[in-house]
Amino acid sequence: MSAIAGHGEQNRNLGSNGVLIGLDVGGSITKIVGFHKGNLLKETLIKASDPVASAYGAIGKFMLLNELRLDQVEAIRLTGVGASHVEDSELLGLPSTIVPEFDAVGIGGLFTAQADRAIVVSMGTGTSIVYADRKTIRHIIGSGVGGGTLLGLGQTMLGVRDFDSISEMSLEGDLRKIDLSVGDISHRSIPGLSSDTTASNFGKVDDRVTASDLAHGIVNLVFQSVGTAAVLAARLEKVDKIIFTGNLLRIDSGRTVLKGFADLYNVDIVVPQHAEFATAIGAALYDSSTA
Repeated sequence: MSAIAGHGEQNRNLGSNGVLIGLDVGGSITKIVGFHKGNLLKETLIKASDPVASAYGAIGKFMLLNELRLDQVEAIRLTGVGASHVEDSELLGLPSTIVPEFDAVGIGGLFTAQADRAIVVSMGTGTSIVYADRKTIRHIIGSGVGGGTLLGLGQTMLGVRDFDSISEMSLEGDLRKIDLSVGDISHRSIPGLSSDTTASNFGKVDDRVTASDLAHGIVNLVFQSVGTAAVLAARLEKVDKIIFTGNLLRIDSGRTVLKGFADLYNVDIVVPQHAEFATAIGAALYDSSTA
């Protein structure tokens, strides 16, 4: 159980005269945001295999993009799997602290969706699922299924290893050639399930499918796996809102999968603006004095 900044603490943070920077340092991508007097500045990201290099590179790129000087920055708050590699208590001579990742996920999800209580799902290389309200954040469960899964399957099955290419290919694919549906295996209706509900991912694939069909199947597999876990978490916590954040929300066909889950399970699924940067936003807003 973790205490987080409530409305008052967040407003106090946002009202700071200096710039508050939040960094989400991933394994290959670092995302960075900043707040100044309540305003979210232009966010950006940088790709680098070394987390320390990516953290410093992201700060430099962010400062240039927003035309900032170092003396305008009040503090830097880091989170993510790569944050532990940044051991300095000061980055570029600025006060720097590491924020627990699950707290950053919850705070950022609630803030970007303007919600008071929800399940927050962060889809990065893997997936983390947390319960969050204005007083508490709890990690519920994680999954190894995420962006790494999508890229690995894309490389193995399609010879493609980037999100944008797989996303574009998936839009042209026909899922009916890949997944076995309820309608394929039952001539009678099943209460609560439409005939096009997936009965088996990749259960229908044969030699006639195209690369686009396979791309659509990969996206569907990843988003349905994560979506199922998220719905179960919401039912466990008796919450009717699920907020999805992370890099994978750039994939349009993945968002379509989530919309289908919202309709099927009668749950409010939200993909907020700045979903890709939500965890970095949560790091910037974190108030260690309430933890």
